Amino acid sequence: MSIFHNIYQGLQELCYIWSKEMTQVVKDEGVLIFFIVVPLVYPLLYSWIYNNEVVHEVPVCVVDDSHSQLSRQFIRMCDASPDVHVKYYAQDLDEAKSLVSRQLVKGVYLIPSSFEGDVYGLKQGIVSVFCDMSLMLTYKAIFQTAQTVTMEMGTELKTKLGGHYTVREEAIASRPLDYDDVPIFSPAGGYGSSVLPAVLMLILQQTLVLGIGLSAGTAREENPYRNLIPIGNPHYKNTFSIVMGKAMCYFMIFLVMGAWLSVAVPHLFHFPQLATGYSLICLMLPYILASIFFGMMVSCTVRYRENVMLLVVFVSVPLLFMTGVSWPQSNIPSFWQGVSWLFPSTFGARAFIRLNSMGAELSDVAHELRIIWIQAACYFVLTLVVYRFQFYQARYRALDRLKFLKFLKHEYEVKMKETKETKEV
Repeated sequence: MSIFHNIYQGLQELCYIWSKEMTQVVKDEGVLIFFIVVPLVYPLLYSWIYNNEVVHEVPVCVVDDSHSQLSRQFIRMCDASPDVHVKYYAQDLDEAKSLVSRQLVKGVYLIPSSFEGDVYGLKQGIVSVFCDMSLMLTYKAIFQTAQTVTMEMGTELKTKLGGHYTVREEAIASRPLDYDDVPIFSPAGGYGSSVLPAVLMLILQQTLVLGIGLSAGTAREENPYRNLIPIGNPHYKNTFSIVMGKAMCYFMIFLVMGAWLSVAVPHLFHFPQLATGYSLICLMLPYILASIFFGMMVSCTVRYRENVMLLVVFVSVPLLFMTGVSWPQSNIPSFWQGVSWLFPSTFGARAFIRLNSMGAELSDVAHELRIIWIQAACYFVLTLVVYRFQFYQARYRALDRLKFLKFLKHEYEVKMKETKETKEV
């Protein structure tokens, strides 16, 4: 009977802590912003930015020293492509570089004076491409356009100069080896389809850590002794009930936020959605739990509300790089690859991209799911340990404060006794 009584009492404490935490979240504007407003609005901002996934009509400048029919054909074909727009003609390379430095154009096509003579003289005609390398997408558009046009013109010239009898022979002779470009991921060549899923998963983790940290900072500020756990409340006796009650509050909120970030946002902006509902649930369940317990563990080290904001803002960009999405994972130093294993976002982002954008099955991301579950279990245990330490620390401070008050009372009684004796004398 005592076992059932303990279970019932534990459930009562858990529900009480859940209700108190939910009330605190609703009343605290800062926590409410990071729990509700930021996850709702921030992904929309990112999605609008990356909605136009590919660049078109990148402005370029042409320096045509050849002034030949062949150079004009090259310029027309480049300008006719959807990716490049010939905006300026410069007299020399210095003028063209000046246009690039002023950001009026993003690249330069330099056609030498010997261009047509070299081609028809059976020499290699060279078109120099100067690009602004600071933007990967513009560089890709300028370079690939020049590459495509030169290949097409080369094939056409080979056909004219080949002297074969049939069109088929001429086509084979001009291009004996060819390739078929078949995109298997991000068919549109978009940048948003590859980056946005990682950003969404990172937003989910960071908003959780921010909100939990602010809530912990508020609890400390409202406590006269800066304790995270109110030692005087009889419901805050069981560490397991404290941790699970708080976690249940955060989990209920972020189940909705997780559905919004993983399903609604990609649907609104027409990003790839290849994952099934079951696979998304299998991913989001451990990921949210791991992020919650990670945030609760981190929150125990936060004494002031402002500190958690500084911490999260500082690490957000490195965490995006550590996922291996915006930067190749093989090029990340081994030390930082080891550090990335500490964060749920690393494996959550990789798994979400492969499931939702690449059409992978759960078996294909079993490694990532296993690590996320291990993270959730480890951070849960660590959270219990840290909260237990906070509980003992709060009790120690309370006992120390009680001893101090007893000392003051004793000193006061001694002084009053001495005063009374002095008056009697």
